[in-house]
Amino acid sequence: MNPEAAYFYYCDNETISGVEFSHPPTPPEGVPLVCDMSSNILSKPVDISKYGVIFAGTQKNFGCAGCTLVIVRADLLDRALPFTPGFLSYAQQVKAGSMYNTPPTFSIYVANLICQWIQDNGGLKQMDALSRQKSAVLYSAIDQSDGFYNRLHPKNAVRSRVNIVFRLPSKDLENKWVEGAEALGLQNVRGHRTVGGLRVSLYNAHTLEDAQIMAQYMLAFRLRYTQEELQSNLCNGNGKI
Repeated sequence: MNPEAAYFYYCDNETISGVEFSHPPTPPEGVPLVCDMSSNILSKPVDISKYGVIFAGTQKNFGCAGCTLVIVRADLLDRALPFTPGFLSYAQQVKAGSMYNTPPTFSIYVANLICQWIQDNGGLKQMDALSRQKSAVLYSAIDQSDGFYNRLHPKNAVRSRVNIVFRLPSKDLENKWVEGAEALGLQNVRGHRTVGGLRVSLYNAHTLEDAQIMAQYMLAFRLRYTQEELQSNLCNGNGKI
């Protein structure tokens, strides 16, 4: 890392490939750590004293679209470039009480409700515990599938608690898997358009029961496919079963 860098930026949870930092990186002394936590904010405790800036869109785990949370260290407020527009200046936003322009009141209201709901349900430690339980259910279904479900990143230490990404043996099979999932009310399970595959997101609003239902479907689909493949191989080899 360059010790003269203006800042060190990273994304805490990458939703496309399903990878997540288990702990924040350590930049050179004096280099502010800047983090995008849009997809896993409020899913675990965070020591904000380690960061210069944390920002997160609320649309995934913190309410509805239209609002962004920014936590910025006070000594960084006046380091904006001279040509920075006022609405993009953290110093101007702080001076205006986060109302430099008309705030998205409904999105803020929903975000507040989410915070209250988290407090009423055990706080961030409980959200983290539930997140680990939910993701463990799906990763277990993947790991015990004998390669039928192929996760993109084999290293357990970096796989996301929030976005479980995997592939099937063929695109045709993936399409059938999506159709079956949608028939059960399991929506939006295709992978990102740039990489394809399949992706199951487990944000705070999803329950442990939701994850278990998905795991049951994954098992049932795998057993059905492997049985059909076995029957096909027997027919092709012997002319009869």
